[in-house]
Amino acid sequence: MAAPDSLRSDIRKFEEIGTHPAASHNAIAEALTFYEGMGAERKAARLRFLKDRWARRLEGQKKARLFTSFDPAQSCALGCVGIAGLDPNKLVAHLWDKHRIIVTPIVHEEFQGIRITPNVYTTLQEIDTFCDAMEQVIRSET
Repeated sequence: MAAPDSLRSDIRKFEEIGTHPAASHNAIAEALTFYEGMGAERKAARLRFLKDRWARRLEGQKKARLFTSFDPAQSCALGCVGIAGLDPNKLVAHLWDKHRIIVTPIVHEEFQGIRITPNVYTTLQEIDTFCDAMEQVIRSET
């Protein structure tokens, strides 16, 4: 609903009027409970474990270029990897089209690659599936 004319010059005219969905409100409380139960230290440890699993496997692969440090003070869950000579946008499209893997292209003056962003619920099988797909791409590029 549009705000009434009486609020024409009041910033509150942009507030949502009407019924609000309860799902968002309820999900926030559950998410906080989950996070507090896990704790920041355990969450970070899990995320580093997942990042290290795929990054260690790919770091020795021919043409793979890892742009993320293994130093825990320098990285946690996120990582960036590229395949020499392969456009990150094409790699992103391939991983989605063939394997339904979601990654993000990173194109920078100094490096190009894909950002890998696991979450605490990412399974080891999903990480290994990603590695299998990347190794397959690397083999096809050599």
